[in-house]
This record gives sequence, C-alpha cells and structure tokens, in this order.
Amino acid sequence: MSSKATGAGRVEFIIMIALMTSLMALSIDTMLPALAIMGEDLDVTDPARTQLAITVLFAGMALGQLFYGPLSDSIGRKRTIYIGISVFLVGCLLSLFAQDFDSMLAGRLLQGLGAASARIVPMALVRDQFEGREMAKIMSFIMSVFILVPVLAPMVGQGILFVTDWRAIFAFFIVLAAIATLWFGLRQPETLPVERRRPFSISGIMGGFRACFTDRTTLGYTIAAGFTFGPFVGYLGASQHVFQNIFRTGEMFAVWFGVGAIAIGAASILNSQLVMRYGMRRMTRAGLAGSAIASVAAAIIFAIEPPGLLGFMIWLMIVFFAVGICFGNLNALALENMGSMAGIGAAFVGFGSTMIAAPLGAIVGAQLVDDTLPLVIGFAVMSGIALSLSFIADRGRPPGPVVR
Repeated sequence: MSSKATGAGRVEFIIMIALMTSLMALSIDTMLPALAIMGEDLDVTDPARTQLAITVLFAGMALGQLFYGPLSDSIGRKRTIYIGISVFLVGCLLSLFAQDFDSMLAGRLLQGLGAASARIVPMALVRDQFEGREMAKIMSFIMSVFILVPVLAPMVGQGILFVTDWRAIFAFFIVLAAIATLWFGLRQPETLPVERRRPFSISGIMGGFRACFTDRTTLGYTIAAGFTFGPFVGYLGASQHVFQNIFRTGEMFAVWFGVGAIAIGAASILNSQLVMRYGMRRMTRAGLAGSAIASVAAAIIFAIEPPGLLGFMIWLMIVFFAVGICFGNLNALALENMGSMAGIGAAFVGFGSTMIAAPLGAIVGAQLVDDTLPLVIGFAVMSGIALSLSFIADRGRPPGPVVR
C-alpha cells in the first residue's frame, strides 16, 4: 500500500481534500447566522421550523452516503465526485432563488445529497493510498485543515449579511464548490484502477454492507463514531441559541463559536504527530476518556452553580480538544479492514455514524432551553459509551507487535 500521495504533493493533497470535504460543514456553519433572517423573509416565524434548513441537509447527506460510496467503487472516485457536486450546485441554485420555505428545504435536501459525495468519496480516496497509522495521520492533517471551516464559516456568513442579504451565501457556496472541483479535477489522479472496480449492483452493494456489518472492528468503531459525534451535532444545531440567548453574546456569536472549534484543530494537529508513536487505538481511548472525565466533573460543578460564559468555554475547549483527538482516528479504525471495498466501507461508516449521531444530537439539542447542563451530560454519557464500544470492537483481536 502506498504511503505517498500521487499527483499533488502531500501538503497540497491534504488541503485539497480538506477543502472538498468541508463543503458539507460550510453548508451548515455559514448559514447559522442567517437562519432567523431567512425565516423572516420566507414567512417562517417558528424557530424550530427554521432549524429544518439544517436538519434536512443532514438527512440528504445520510441518504447520499449510501449511494456515492458503492458508486465510487464501480465508476471511480473522480466521476462520483463530479456527479455529487453537480447535484450540490443544483440545490444551491434552488435555494438561491427560493420564494418559499418549502423550495428552500428542497434545495437544502439536494445540497446534502450532493455534498455527501464530497464527504464520503475522499475517505475512500485516502484509504486507496494509505492504511493503518499512516491513514490516521493523513486524516488528522485533513481534519486540522477542515476544522478551520467551523472557525471561519459563521464569520463569513455574518460578513456576507453585513454587505448583502442571505441569498448571497448560496452564491458563495457555488463559487467555492466550482473552485474546489476544478482544483480536484486538475491535480488529483484517479486512485481506483479499472481492474479493482466492482460492478454496481444491488446484490454487490448488499454483500458489501453485510461484510461491513459482520466485521466487528468496522461495526464497533462506526457505532462509536456515532456516539462521539452525537452531542457534537446537538451543539451545532443549538449553538446560536446557546451563545445568543443563554449567554447573550449577540453578534459575537460567530467569534465564540470559532474559538471553541480551535481546540479541535489543535487536537487534530497533535494527533497527527503522536498517532505514529502511540497508535490509533490508544489515542482514541485517551481522547474519549478525557472527554468523559472532564464532562462528569463539569456536570457536578454546573449542577451546583450554572456557569458563566468563561466557565462554559473552558469546559467546551477541554472536551473539544479531547474529542478532536478521536475524529481522524475513528474513521481510520472503522475502515481499517475495508481496503478492498473502500467506497462501500466509507458509505457504511458515514451513513451508520450519521444515523446514530443525528437523533442523539436532536435529543441533546432539544434539552438546551435555559442552561447548558444537558450538553455536558450528553458528552459525559456518550463519550463513555463510545469508549466502551472501542474495547468491544477490538475484542478477540489477535495481539501483534505493533499497537495501531
């Protein structure tokens, strides 16, 4: 297995793939400051209904992942990316010119369906070229660049609103997607040769999913990823309410949101340096244990005395740093045994973890009404469950001289 990216150099490869995978996060985070204004313009007065613009995007992504992974195993990685980005651009155009909220939601659904290709296929593309600790290192580098998106995206969205209206955000998505796709097309070679491609058939896809489901490592770490991402999804959906209504930050919401995300980026960079020495499993378990312990301690303290903004941010950055250690490793571990069908494997991992994380996040987010204690408890419980699942996933794994 190659340990060297072809075509683009290593640094260019990482930045290019991070930009491609960030389209989904951009579609979420850039819209956060605009949700209320968009709702008013489209005659939506219920904030809970406005949040559907985020929820529908997740639903589209979950469904799209099931399709693009197997398709990329059949027709190649690059063609699949092109198909997905085309769907994403159609969705952006529909949202850009939407005159009612239902049309907006239809556009957001298409954006999620299309962006799923840029979320899943790059995972398969990386798996084509790397394995084991080297894959975890590359994924961590990608995550460290990728995490700049939630740091900057809300500020970009707020900046666009200062200059013009919310519709220009979708024009921004169109331009960025076009740039990313052109760069990818010119600089990234196809990584799946014709002789390794699998026929696109229902029986082949089901057989591949069955193989993923019956592989203890793949299934276990997929579920663990879902529980790890669950409270994070809840935080994303409720972040505007938390900062603007609970902590009264006003237009500084985007800044505080970005500060929290910096901890994840720092953790991803650290993990990329340490994973080669300590292995994916040790780093993942250390991160999950840190998140659980910090959240249990914070839950006890916050139950006695609700935190101010500073106390909340201290806890949030500790937990985000701990969870950030896990992000690149969990995907690499789940795909560890799926080298022969990386597309289907990436689809299974992406869809499975999303379908677990989305409802868990919705449950956590719905509890964030007057204080942040439910979020802290969510991280404590779900990090603990994910930690337990990591041990179950490796039960019966033969010992070896190298701890991955």
